[in-house]
Amino acid sequence: MKNGVSSAGRAQISERTLRTDRWWLQPAITMTVLLSFVVYSTWRAFENAHYYAKPLLSPFYSPCLATSCVDGSSDFGTPFGSWWILSPALLILIFPLGFRMTCYYYRKSYYRSFWMSPPACAVAEPHSKYTGETRAPLILQNSHRWFFYAGIVLNFILTFDAILAFRNSEGEWGHMSVGTLVLIFNATMLWLYSLSCHSCRHAFGGRLKHFSKHPIRYKTWTFVSNLNPHHPKFAWISLLGVAFTDFYVRSVSTGLIENIQFF
Repeated sequence: MKNGVSSAGRAQISERTLRTDRWWLQPAITMTVLLSFVVYSTWRAFENAHYYAKPLLSPFYSPCLATSCVDGSSDFGTPFGSWWILSPALLILIFPLGFRMTCYYYRKSYYRSFWMSPPACAVAEPHSKYTGETRAPLILQNSHRWFFYAGIVLNFILTFDAILAFRNSEGEWGHMSVGTLVLIFNATMLWLYSLSCHSCRHAFGGRLKHFSKHPIRYKTWTFVSNLNPHHPKFAWISLLGVAFTDFYVRSVSTGLIENIQFF
């Protein structure tokens, strides 16, 4: 016997949904924000300019590892040498973008807003079948944990950049500017986003049968678990924060604004 919404005896409703509220508003906003970030980050990556205003370095270009980098921006050397002729940002952005694109929360967001799978509760999706994430290309979502580890490394680097921002334009230590606070905020939000990640929670508490035998991992897992419910909030704040940080550095580099010094 055929079951489901098309089975005999079930009401045949042609409407996609009987919801009368603006159910499409949330996925539309999500699509607009995510698409805006993709467009902005792509433009900035290929602009290949205005990413360093000593001592501020844009997170889109950190670490800058090619010889084509602006003088003073390569704090970790130039291991990629001169063979990389494209924008140095393209060497870096693949990792944070890969981390976000495979993130469990972002999957839900862009599945609903871009693929309409489904766009909202009680709203049918246009796809005739569902294969999950067991086939290409969605099987690549399983790489999320490895992008998580790469993201942790980048968080350390961006924290280092924030520490370097306690210098002034002459390289003298013991100074603080608006840019210092911007870089600190960006690094903090990225840490909170990473630490609240489901993969982070599994890294500390996964595969353990007895927490009593691992008290340190248990305390760490408990801390991460308390952050986990706030993961969506940290995801959005850190996304907007990294774009704002890049925009701030670019504005200072082009002379659009002045990086005000507190002391």
